[in-house]
Amino acid sequence: MKLYFSGHQEAYAVEQTLLTLFPQERPSYPSTPPGGDNELELSFSQRPVWCTATAVLRRGGETYIRRCRVRRSELPQEDPVATTRLIRRTLQRAFYLAAVDCLETEPPWGLLSGVRPVKLPTRALEAGATPQEAERQLRTLYRVSPARRQLAMDCAQESLRVKQSLHPQELSLYVGIPFCPTRCAYCSFISSSGSANKLIPQYLEGLLEEIQAAGEAVAQQAGRVRSIYLGGGTPTTLSPAQLQQLLEAIRKHFPRIPGAEFTVEAGRPDSITQEKLDVLREAGVDRVSVNPQTMSDSVLAAIGRSHCAQDVRSAYRLARDTGFDVVNMDLIAGLPTDTPEGFRATLEEVLELAPENITVHTLSLKRGAERSWQAQDLPDGPAVAGMLDFAWPTLRARGYRPYYLYRQKFMSGALENVGWCRPGYASVYNICMMEELHPVLALGAGGITKQVGDGKVKRLGNPKYPQEYLRALPRILEEKRAWKLGLGAQ
Repeated sequence: MKLYFSGHQEAYAVEQTLLTLFPQERPSYPSTPPGGDNELELSFSQRPVWCTATAVLRRGGETYIRRCRVRRSELPQEDPVATTRLIRRTLQRAFYLAAVDCLETEPPWGLLSGVRPVKLPTRALEAGATPQEAERQLRTLYRVSPARRQLAMDCAQESLRVKQSLHPQELSLYVGIPFCPTRCAYCSFISSSGSANKLIPQYLEGLLEEIQAAGEAVAQQAGRVRSIYLGGGTPTTLSPAQLQQLLEAIRKHFPRIPGAEFTVEAGRPDSITQEKLDVLREAGVDRVSVNPQTMSDSVLAAIGRSHCAQDVRSAYRLARDTGFDVVNMDLIAGLPTDTPEGFRATLEEVLELAPENITVHTLSLKRGAERSWQAQDLPDGPAVAGMLDFAWPTLRARGYRPYYLYRQKFMSGALENVGWCRPGYASVYNICMMEELHPVLALGAGGITKQVGDGKVKRLGNPKYPQEYLRALPRILEEKRAWKLGLGAQ
């Protein structure tokens, strides 16, 4: 879509709204004057009394015009950041209303285009709003649908519960293993597979150095680990001996609070063995993921998975027999060749297994994926929405509650990813990481360390790919030795 702006510089916010409302479109900024089709003129004018955002959307031979106003006196001139936010919201609202006129429907998250919609009701509740007032904000300011308002409110209250339990010297630890047995066709992550896995020994050696350097920094500040997440990729791509070496280094260098949560993304059923599960249990891991994505063999084949549904059932039973009392299972709505009926069958079968946590993702296809799916391979937006419309009440009826959620670009139907759990089994790591409640120290390729303080978040990223990570290791070790728990310590 061609974009023309005047009176403002909110290109990024407008682009994010565009991706939500017209997910197949990409923005362009032509030098030719407006007046054609498939274009948006978005202006902001300031007058003595009123400031006005005007959206002129031309699409399909029709023109849709919407204006939104805000009193000039409402712009907090003493607070430039707040002023910018209000202008941005007014512009987005004008564009949104014009798009709704064009599309004759509204997206479930309304005006919200960010990754973390739960932060809005959380902030409102912390500022003293009642749950009813926080929900009203989602409804009136952002036009969020009833079902998504309920998701956001449930997750906000769980986030506050966890936040109240945190202590100043606590942190969460993420350790990344960017390797998988094979690469899924939809994957846009940084994980390597196949012959690239020959880098594992060298990568592990470098990672152990970073663990030691970061552990020394944490110890110097009397920090203690509240939750640990070993993710990837697929950490169980490592051999039992390599897993044992890694887990021993984590135990040695990072002091944990009593009862600290320790999760390993075992994930791929084809990487799970009895010997590896025994190593995890002996190291104090108390949560594992066994991720089917789907229980349909034909869909598994379509996405390039090398396992079948029976492998999922066997891996799940093996984890239970080994003594893991908390198991997560990931599902994806919108996978190629899947149908609403197939997704429902998958969810019903997973519910029969009764894991403590079920995470339901919505397919997000990014440029990094290996395959550009043809339109006929993918369920359309209404079909994906139907999958989730079945999932949410079904999970609630079976005793699960949503506890964290996030959104992504290029997501089918402009929907969401939601973590569900039985009461008492919410993942502290997932909540702290997504809602940015306390420091998250991330080690390994692609790790994004977050320092949190005074309402601000500072990010420090490691290089994404194993080769780049190893080349940059001397710099990474210096950064980790100098790492501080909070922004206030800078």
